[in-house]
Amino acid sequence: MAVSRRGCEELIPEEDWVRKLARSEATGIPLRIKLGLDPTAPDIHVGHTVVLNKMRQLQDLGHTVIFLIGDFTTLIGDPSGRNSTRPPLTREEIEVNAQTYYRQASMVLDPSKTEIRYNSEWGDALGSRGMIQLAARYTVARMMERNDFHDRFKSGAPISVHEFLYPLMQGYDSVALKSDLELGGTDQKFNLLVGRHLQAEYGQEPQCILTMPLLEGLDGIEKMSKSKNNYIGISEDANTMFAKVLSISDVLMWRWYTLLSFRSEAAIAALKAEVDAGRNPKDAKVALAKEITTRFHSAAAADAAEQDFINRSKGGVPDEIPEVALSGAPMGIGALLKAAGLAPSTSEASRLIDGGGVRVDSSVISDKGLKLAAGSYVLQVGKRKFARVTLN
Repeated sequence: MAVSRRGCEELIPEEDWVRKLARSEATGIPLRIKLGLDPTAPDIHVGHTVVLNKMRQLQDLGHTVIFLIGDFTTLIGDPSGRNSTRPPLTREEIEVNAQTYYRQASMVLDPSKTEIRYNSEWGDALGSRGMIQLAARYTVARMMERNDFHDRFKSGAPISVHEFLYPLMQGYDSVALKSDLELGGTDQKFNLLVGRHLQAEYGQEPQCILTMPLLEGLDGIEKMSKSKNNYIGISEDANTMFAKVLSISDVLMWRWYTLLSFRSEAAIAALKAEVDAGRNPKDAKVALAKEITTRFHSAAAADAAEQDFINRSKGGVPDEIPEVALSGAPMGIGALLKAAGLAPSTSEASRLIDGGGVRVDSSVISDKGLKLAAGSYVLQVGKRKFARVTLN
């Protein structure tokens, strides 16, 4: 129960989960724990690993975890949290994304003890007749209790009929898999409850549901999302991953510790007490960055990333940086930064220069009118962006 509760938002109903655990302990039969992810994008970020971490913790206790790839439900499009209809992906796009999902999830889960399923296995088999029979087991009134449907209906925003099929199909996944517990983010609560209802309709013991908080991204405000560019992809290189973790605020760090770290709660509390007593919070942040980088790369890669970050902080240049060849010397510094891919525009380059964030060969540049003659230069923007430019 301590493992189940750690970091979770809700455990519903908790008394049923206690009963299931007790039965599992008495019979020696592991519980079936399900997590479904729709392959809507090719990469998983560390926000996704909040629920994957919980899966791994329960897996380590001996339970059966089922990593469900929603290749069928992705064709419908999850309306959760949407104020408009989500455009469905093509079958080809889904297949490309699905290929990478389990490989990346295996960085957290134990692949030798993980059951991999695709919901097209039973979704395609349902057919028209089966879909009608499934739809008969849930009411429109109950469906309209869902916040996003209710709000869109009140505002006059369109709701397509196919969107009602999504929570039904996610719920039917639980029937097909006979799950005892389904995990998801807080935005999935309605869908998870539909699973409980449908299992009862089909004569099964209803699953319990465990929701995990949505992890705030690097900005500490919005939930982690590739569209908001505040994410850390679990397939990103070690140096980038390490530096991104160090960029989060001291306050956000402790939430990340709770949701992402495999340290015990007692160890985290002890570390926080040390920081509260005067220890530099950067020490704790470095420890978190090394733990996360080690998980997705290796301890050696995490050590190298730490040294790379130290070198950059001291004005040093990483061993590997992009090589860019340009013509047009002499060239203004703003145009050069844009051409080298270090600034999106010359006006943004000027802003960066005003902020003291631009270096040429380790020297801070303050003159926005600077022109560079033909030659080779190391350009740096901020702490992490570098390019070795050869200008002709």
